[in-house]
Amino acid sequence: MNWTDERVERLKRLWAEGLSASQIAAQLGGVSRNAVIGKVHRLNLPGRAKAGGSTSAARPAKRPAPATQRPTTFQGRTATTTRTVTRAAGGNMLKEEIEVDIFEEAEVSRPSNVVVPISRRLALTELTERTCKWPIGDPMKDDFHFCGCEINDASPYCGYHAKMAYQPVSERRRAAR
Repeated sequence: MNWTDERVERLKRLWAEGLSASQIAAQLGGVSRNAVIGKVHRLNLPGRAKAGGSTSAARPAKRPAPATQRPTTFQGRTATTTRTVTRAAGGNMLKEEIEVDIFEEAEVSRPSNVVVPISRRLALTELTERTCKWPIGDPMKDDFHFCGCEINDASPYCGYHAKMAYQPVSERRRAAR
């Protein structure tokens, strides 16, 4: 469907009269409600009041008071900022200042006494009863392999990978909260 000049003028007139997009689409014929809404937005036609209010003109919205800046402390660092955002309110677009707290990522310190074993990089066919079966990498890639280090008696994994695989019940409950 092409928007001819006369159809655009008729759309503008019907929109100014307060008809809904569905009613305008029905009067124009051969066009959907969404096409009318899209054209109204592309033409930047003024919005109208919501149902139940006056259809002649939208009331000017009250602008909220600017947000006060409140410092936020996170791990000894303070950061605040006020941003202006645009949001829809009825048929009007409002600019509103909101307060945004900025948090920096926490640094995770790993214990220095952990010994990561050097994997032997074994393929599936090279695993035995005494080798660690911890998978490393993506199984769909060529560099996929298994740890292959010596294992403890009752586990399919070496000591390092067994600690990763098996967690005490109390730690799991704490992590789930």
